Amino acid sequence: MIRQQSAEAGEAVYRRIRADVVQGRLAPGRKLGLDGLRQIYGVAVGTLREALNRLASEQFVVAEGQRGFRVAGVSIEDFREIADLRLLLEGQAMALSFAAGDLDWEGRVVGAHHCLAVLERRLLAGEVVDPALWKRYDRAFHAALIEACGSAVLLETHAAVHDRYLRYQMVALTFRGTLAAGEHAALLDCALRRDAARAEAVLRAHLGGCLDHLMRVGALQPFATRGPALAPALPGTRRAQR
Repeated sequence: MIRQQSAEAGEAVYRRIRADVVQGRLAPGRKLGLDGLRQIYGVAVGTLREALNRLASEQFVVAEGQRGFRVAGVSIEDFREIADLRLLLEGQAMALSFAAGDLDWEGRVVGAHHCLAVLERRLLAGEVVDPALWKRYDRAFHAALIEACGSAVLLETHAAVHDRYLRYQMVALTFRGTLAAGEHAALLDCALRRDAARAEAVLRAHLGGCLDHLMRVGALQPFATRGPALAPALPGTRRAQR
């Protein structure tokens, strides 16, 4: 029973720290002192070390030998590689999903896009939107597009890459306005028409546009060399629209 409770606590803290890294609450480059983390997450140092080693294997955290751990840094080069890998995986998954998806799948895709489109309309109207909710609906839509691909391994691998991509979005927190919304609408149209070739082209433009936008506004520049000790408060999305 004690061993089971310890394993459950380890899994829970791993998921909490992972979410804090992905959501940008633990900023790139932040030093992860075990004593400080123990007070925040309420678990033993040994449990924290196990969780951080898992995160290091996923490249969310960097192990620094005797010096402990640090949140992985960010760079345009790394983001470009992650975007390329996401395009490769998601493009293949969409092709398989479009070929196999049934009417129920179409309904889930339409529903997921509706939720995302509502948030995008609010952003375009200048409203302040919870960034985590916005990106949750964004992720849900892209996940719905590929969920009928029939490959659990492909979905699992894509999800891991998407989380690394999402971390960049949460750190930068920028909205490309009508361009991004239009690309999502185009992906919905491709899904309903089962046009995988056009969907891949739209996705390529979608990911490339995000990369170009981050480079243009310099959103990663504050983290280019060394991240701050504490993550900045997540800005309202209105402020993030630069």
